[in-house]
Amino acid sequence: MVFDGPGGVRHLRNRSSYRDEDDVRVRAGRGSRPRTRRRPAHEGATEAFVVNVDRGRYGCLIDDGDAGDAGIPGGGRMVTAMKARELGRNSVVVGDRVALAGDTSGEPGMLARIVRVEERTSVLRRSPDDTDPLERIVVANADQMVIVCALADPAPRLRFVDRCLVAAYDAGLDPLLVLTKSDLASPRRVRAFYRPLGLPMVSTRQPLSPQTMTRLRRALDGRISVLIGQSGVGKSTLVNELVPEAGRAVGVVNPVTGRGRHTSSSAVALRLPPFATSRANDPGWLIDTPGVRSFGLGHVSVERVVEAFGDLAEGTEGCPPGCDHLSEDCALDAWAAEHHAEARLDSLRRLLRSRDSADGS
Repeated sequence: MVFDGPGGVRHLRNRSSYRDEDDVRVRAGRGSRPRTRRRPAHEGATEAFVVNVDRGRYGCLIDDGDAGDAGIPGGGRMVTAMKARELGRNSVVVGDRVALAGDTSGEPGMLARIVRVEERTSVLRRSPDDTDPLERIVVANADQMVIVCALADPAPRLRFVDRCLVAAYDAGLDPLLVLTKSDLASPRRVRAFYRPLGLPMVSTRQPLSPQTMTRLRRALDGRISVLIGQSGVGKSTLVNELVPEAGRAVGVVNPVTGRGRHTSSSAVALRLPPFATSRANDPGWLIDTPGVRSFGLGHVSVERVVEAFGDLAEGTEGCPPGCDHLSEDCALDAWAAEHHAEARLDSLRRLLRSRDSADGS
């Protein structure tokens, strides 16, 4: 805008409200390269085994063959890692085989990145409760479930054992039933209850005898075994016997409620020490899990629940189509009476009826 100043001198004044095309400031672009979903292949990444998870940090074992390194029986280097952003919301759990990039030296304060989770051979899941289809992955790549059940203090909860068996069969894991505290109560009744399934069983007492230890080590030899049990059944005591370096905290049972106190807060994989008569190159792994009071099966269909009771399969052949095995016309009643399998049928039906409750008592 032009105006006359003192002495007739003409001045120009800019009006802030007036802009022409030369006054417009254009922000520079971020470049012409289009965004891509392609991610690095990380072909040179280091293979590792996830042994523990703690608040977004993953303890990974790199098996480099250095015996005794980091105090790990069988050798290996422990590395702390975090999950790479490119993995998104995909979970990483104990037992996973992963690929690491970045600093894999294992030095204090150094973090590697988990850039890939290898294909899992098995996944053990449980639901928050029987009405919730949401699955929570407990461990990956295990091939055996060790179900720990006390014979006394606390009293055996066979429905919980049945639930664990269903989860094991659904995940493709071989079950092993360990009956603890046989010095307090006889294991005969429980053994007889599960004998029709052909389920391998081991009874233990304190102190653990050399013969019992040998039986357990043979059952665990060369395998990745996950321990499942309610609080107070002696799971941590068993772990400390099998892996003396573990140092797992041992709790007590509340005399009023008959329930144990949680002593393990997260799952951890422990490499078993060398075994004198081992037939495997690797003595195996033991994955200790936190004690649970229920094992939800909302992710397992009714058909899968029935399949878990293999000793009753023959009796279902006479059932009408779509039989829920709870109605009066179910052929299992007559078959169970003829084969003296009423107790197993009762267990199956209790499990089917209890799917609206996560109580594993």
